[in-house]
Amino acid sequence: MPTQVVTGAMMTCSFGAAPSSFVATGSAAVTTDKMPAGNIMDFAPISNIPPFGVCSSLSNPTVASATSAALGVLTPMPCVPATSAPWTPGASTTTVGSMPALHDGCTLMCSYGGSISITSAGATTVTVA
Repeated sequence: MPTQVVTGAMMTCSFGAAPSSFVATGSAAVTTDKMPAGNIMDFAPISNIPPFGVCSSLSNPTVASATSAALGVLTPMPCVPATSAPWTPGASTTTVGSMPALHDGCTLMCSYGGSISITSAGATTVTVA
């Protein structure tokens, strides 16, 4: 069974250069392992999904511009996540703050083409269904 994701969980982006730490905000009253538990609606750039170092996606306008200025040599630029839809798929029966719980099998798409995934849920004792 998948594990509940909490504040402090580690994430990676397929176009990011560094891992980032998840921040649950929508359900602060619900805790797992003494940390705020996440739900699928915790997908806001910066407040829930901090940057992943630098971005190497040519769909990112700043990367495309810098790469063009460097005569086509890929030039990664600072990452500012561009997430606009909830995590998927979410827990099928467990809810956190009336929304499906976020678990370590969920993914989040960035508008620049990256796929964000959970590498460490942060919680160790609670599984969700």
